[in-house]
Amino acid sequence: MMTPPSRFPSPSQREVSETEETEIVPSSSSSSSSSSSTFRDFRALDDRKKSGLHRCKTAPAMAVVRDLRQHQTQMQKPQLASNSIIIKQSIIFLIIYLSLGVLIYSFNRDYFSGLETHPIVDALYFCIVTMCTIGYGDIAPLTPATKLFACAFVLVGFGFVDILLSGMVNYALDLQENMILTSLRASAGAGNGAGTGRFSAKKYIFDLEKGRMRIRMKVGLALGVVVLCIGTGTMILYFVEDMGWIDSVYLSVMSVTTVGYGDRAFKTLPGRLLASVWLLFSTLAVARAFLFLAEARIDKRHRRITNWVLHRDITVQDLLAADINHHGFISKSEYVIYKLKEMGKIEEKDILQICNQFRKLDPNNSGKITLPDLLESYR
Repeated sequence: MMTPPSRFPSPSQREVSETEETEIVPSSSSSSSSSSSTFRDFRALDDRKKSGLHRCKTAPAMAVVRDLRQHQTQMQKPQLASNSIIIKQSIIFLIIYLSLGVLIYSFNRDYFSGLETHPIVDALYFCIVTMCTIGYGDIAPLTPATKLFACAFVLVGFGFVDILLSGMVNYALDLQENMILTSLRASAGAGNGAGTGRFSAKKYIFDLEKGRMRIRMKVGLALGVVVLCIGTGTMILYFVEDMGWIDSVYLSVMSVTTVGYGDRAFKTLPGRLLASVWLLFSTLAVARAFLFLAEARIDKRHRRITNWVLHRDITVQDLLAADINHHGFISKSEYVIYKLKEMGKIEEKDILQICNQFRKLDPNNSGKITLPDLLESYR
């Protein structure tokens, strides 16, 4: 007589099932909510068995990766000063600098030569002309004390203009460019690419792919700024100082370029008041404009060199020079490094610094950085 198969597993089967489902089978005293969760666990286990996907035994534990991430968050990238902070600092230092100059000049008016119009306006005009290194000569120090003051004032002002105020101009120009680029991207997205084949002045002015203004337009704007500053000064000199057109253009050009021969200068109270504002911004804007011209020439030269490096044929000498590991061939990383060096993007000392840092993270000289190496370096 055949016995029916037992409904209960044998001891060996029970051991196998317990080893496979130790963490899944609930206790008899569990509630109905735990039984429903157990059913879902069984379904997940069954799907995992069907799919044949298993976690690799050599994969790093999630706790180790979590600890590694926590350590990485502690070593943050150094934060640079934001543009708003730079602007606030520039305005504060400018006010302090000019206030100190006006105060010293006001208490020593008798020790300066020149035509007087108003004490505060004359003091502000003298400080601006000195800080911008124009040097008309219509107001000049007479005593040793005021001469020493002028020396210190012009040295501090020269560095102040070069560092802080130039940052203000750069920030204003970058902000304007970003606003225009944002509006162009919005209009391009609203148009859904319609009419891409037609000529567009916006596309000619801005390069949306690179996210910046085209170099030729920066040069054009730079020249436009120069013309605008010279024209504004010419109008002030012609209508306020009652100079002729030739003399107005002449003094305006000598002022914005900070030459200042001294044969012409501002003499009236309204003229000096307007000159204090105009000279401060025009000299900085014109200096930035000529810097754009220099950057355009350098950028054009770099693009020409890059184009030549990328399209020239590689030679045997190039293979020997690029084969850093002496394998008899050039790997992709070696080719990239060699081309970057040819373009002048990186130098040999930069590569050596990176290699030295790699050796610190690879103490076994295996040529690779593994997770144990990283954990060892964090100790």
